Formats: sequence, structure tokens, C-alpha cells
Amino acid sequence: MPKREKDEIELIRTWTLPAAVTMGSAVRAKGILQEIQARLPAISKKSISLEGVDLTLAMAASEKTAFNAAATIAAKVMGEAITLPVIPREIEDILTIKTSERHRWLADGRLPSAGTRTVRLNGRARQITFHVFDLKVVEDLLDRGAVEEWRVEDAEAKAEKRQKAAYQAKLTRSLKKQAAKRPRKSGDESDDPASKLAGWEEFDIDGLLR
Repeated sequence: MPKREKDEIELIRTWTLPAAVTMGSAVRAKGILQEIQARLPAISKKSISLEGVDLTLAMAASEKTAFNAAATIAAKVMGEAITLPVIPREIEDILTIKTSERHRWLADGRLPSAGTRTVRLNGRARQITFHVFDLKVVEDLLDRGAVEEWRVEDAEAKAEKRQKAAYQAKLTRSLKKQAAKRPRKSGDESDDPASKLAGWEEFDIDGLLR
């Protein structure tokens, strides 16, 4: 067989991401791919691809050494996948929640954080830090339908807040109307009772109270 044809024969290895790792999320599956790519040397990053839940590493036969090294790294990540933390965009996809909901439930403690992670943005010096989540916790929230319960709680709290605000506004308007209707005696220049006493000005000028 000519050497050229032999070099074109690909070395291929495939891994299937289990449902316990992806939680049915394509975003989570892509996150596992990116985790593998982040650990591979630059020359090997594009050699691994994702289709559905199947990860495939493919290289030319002449790259056997690089292939074996990349396969070892990919296999290691696959073994760790069940323990890899869930990042924000993954938990939003798994639980079908909005970013605003994630922030709100994280802030009030209903969505427990598993710590923070800091990464450097590609091609930039700036770093970002974000909360990550335990996969087992996310699985439990999904199984017991916690998100729907939280949405009901939030809707009830919002309605109660609106009712209190409406009552407060009504009370304020009522007090203003009562104040506007309160009669005042003509000629009154002051609410000070002392100003209504005969001879008070002269008494005050004499300084008898000082």
C-alpha cells in the first residue's frame, strides 16, 4: 500500500455521553466537549467533535502518538464528567430557566452554589468569575419540579407586594383628602396656641419667660 494512502487512514475513537452527565442538555454535552478541548494541545483541539451525545476523536494514521495522547485526555475527562460542576448556561438549559431567575434564586438561597470559577475570556486579558452548581443538586431540583414551585412562590409574593403597594397608595390618598377637607378658622396665621392668647405679644416681648 502506498505511503500516502496509509497516512490517510484515520485513527478513530468514540465515546457516548451518558444521560446522567448531560441531563438531556445539548449545552451540557457541548460543555464536556469544550472541557476536553481545553486540555488538549492546540494542534489536537479540532480533532475531536460532538454529534448528539457522541464524542469522536479522529486523526490520520501518521499521527498515532498525538492520537493516543489526545485519547488519554478525552478518556480522563469522560471519567470525571459526572463530577464536573454545572456552569450557568448549562443549568439554565437543564432546568429551562431564565438568567434573571438563576440570579434571583441564587441570591435568596433556593439555588445552592457549589462555589465559583474564574476563567479568562478568549483573546482578552479580562477574567470573569461565576457560580457553578453540583450536578447531583441540579438533578434533584429537576426530578422534584422545584422550578415550578419557585415560580408559583414568586408569583404569589409579587401579587402580595402589589396588594400592599395598592393599599398604601389608597391610604396615602385618603389621608391627603382628609387633610384637604379639614376646616380652618379665618384669620388664623399660625397653629401655635400661644398666638391666640390676648396680650401674648407684649408678654413675650417683656421677656418674662426667659
